[in-house]
Amino acid sequence: MFKNKHEDGTYNRCGKRIAAMRKQISPKMSQRGLAEELQRRGLDLDKNAIQRIESGERFITDIELAAFAKFFGVTADELLFGAE
Repeated sequence: MFKNKHEDGTYNRCGKRIAAMRKQISPKMSQRGLAEELQRRGLDLDKNAIQRIESGERFITDIELAAFAKFFGVTADELLFGAE
């Protein structure tokens, strides 16, 4: 039976990359800070949603993926597959 999970058992491919990019921001940005910044840009996510996305416990929509990519200044493909 097909399951909507990545091969590592997570519900998204990009959560780990989002976490890594967030942690590289200077000055340091918390999950709450990222959620607040995305809210200012029109994306309705809270700190708990960010935590669940980063840990792979939550699916990410295409709209959210595009917002993360724009915020970090990368392409959606870079979030999904890494810089190849």
